Amino acid sequence: MQKYEFPVLIEKDEESGLYVAFVPSLLGCHTQASSLDELEQNVREVVDLCLEEALAAGETDFPTFYGVHTVTVEM
Repeated sequence: MQKYEFPVLIEKDEESGLYVAFVPSLLGCHTQASSLDELEQNVREVVDLCLEEALAAGETDFPTFYGVHTVTVEM
């Protein structure tokens, strides 16, 4: 069994109050929840599903996520 590790980006939607998680290395892999504990469980489930689908399609090389960069713009 191979072990995979993916970075997860988490935002809080100000309108709904929900936490939203994105997995940049797995295209279209995202989920949401009302608490961080619930989000953690949802992320694990959606990563399992997205990874299973990607591997079944023959994908084995996942893009590397390099980080978050902040840009300051004056207007």
